[in-house]
Amino acid sequence: MIENALDLLKHGEIEILARFTNSSNTTLLVDIVYDDVAAQAVYKPQSGERPLWDFPEGLWRREVAAYLLDEALGLGLVPPTVGREDLPLGPGSLQFFVDEDERAHYFTLRDELHYADTLKRLAAFDVITNNSDRKSGHVLLTPDGIVAIDHGLCFHQEDKLRTVIWDYAGDPIDEALVEALKSLSGKLPDELATLLSPAEIGCLVSRITDLVEAGELPYPDEDGPYPPYPWPLI
Repeated sequence: MIENALDLLKHGEIEILARFTNSSNTTLLVDIVYDDVAAQAVYKPQSGERPLWDFPEGLWRREVAAYLLDEALGLGLVPPTVGREDLPLGPGSLQFFVDEDERAHYFTLRDELHYADTLKRLAAFDVITNNSDRKSGHVLLTPDGIVAIDHGLCFHQEDKLRTVIWDYAGDPIDEALVEALKSLSGKLPDELATLLSPAEIGCLVSRITDLVEAGELPYPDEDGPYPPYPWPLI
């Protein structure tokens, strides 16, 4: 990944190349150029979102919020992501495009023990962000390791955790991540206040505190108001 990825995303000139046809909302592959550096990014415009009954419009803000939390925790799981108002189809998120092994996804990666620690950290990340749509295909294998994408359905103030990553339920959270979570709960990134509602931020802090106190990854709540698994699974 290039060193100035954030500058490129924040300031680069955009040219739309293609649409990802397997996405429920408009998701576009774009070329982006800034200061003689070129790369590709994924553009999710607010104008291309399908209305949802339980999430307000502007799902792209949650994509940005997920990246900010990932960075604050030092996980390196979410590709660089920014929000911009001056994009061809209006406001939306731009996420650095990563080269992936198209044969790999969570259900293939979980069988390789050397990925277990990374996947456990991703499971913890999904708990605190209240990810309601962690499909297997949202976990990618790149030359730099595992990354996670598609965080538009996160941060709801109601408990909506739906994920395929339940294999590590009951496993302890590693000490370094616990300490990072403790620090995060006392000082969230300031920009979150422009991306999430006060209620959502309050619930985020509560989830972080609860996970730290538990010290282990939760089990799926089979009796809750929402199913603990996404559909489709991949």
